[in-house]
Amino acid sequence: MPKPPNGSPTEARSPFVFDLRELGRRPGAMQEYRRSVPAPAAIGFDLIGVPDGAPLDLVLRLESVSEGVLVTGTVTAPIAGQCGRCLDPVSDELVVDLVELFAYAHSTTDETTERDEVRRVDSELIDVEPVVHEAVVLALPLTPLCRPDCPGLCPDCGEHLAELPDGHTHETIDPRWAKLAAFTDGGDAAGPGADPQPK
Repeated sequence: MPKPPNGSPTEARSPFVFDLRELGRRPGAMQEYRRSVPAPAAIGFDLIGVPDGAPLDLVLRLESVSEGVLVTGTVTAPIAGQCGRCLDPVSDELVVDLVELFAYAHSTTDETTERDEVRRVDSELIDVEPVVHEAVVLALPLTPLCRPDCPGLCPDCGEHLAELPDGHTHETIDPRWAKLAAFTDGGDAAGPGADPQPK
């Protein structure tokens, strides 16, 4: 199987990887791409995220600049999860802007930044998967809601407050008075120390 120069077959097959040989390094050169790629695993949180394998629509422009390749565009992703108040299913579509510079090796940017500050061009390939993953996760709601005014669940019975009558409450008894309440329900009204009843 043919391999890209200094690259791995896995990188070459990944739909998130773009080969820059067509773009070239002349500043101002541009290439536009539209791709639908399957979402990798674990994009999201416990309550909300992108389903594994769901289609991510990438609309990207790769532009050659003096220090590297500037990637701009959008990713559109379906999201699904649970409402943070009532736990009902929620689903939506997220559109996220992407802007990322991939620095050329030995460029000023490459030589003056740490490895985790700026992404690099690797053997005329760039991998946008980490960029997409980070951008989508940052755009996810921390508390997803089925609707903005969702009142949530009753803390006592667990029913949806939206489906219960106004003023829905539950009588609560202080544990210190629980035994007295039992007496009023037909228990022995004579407390400890009370005089015994005549037989």
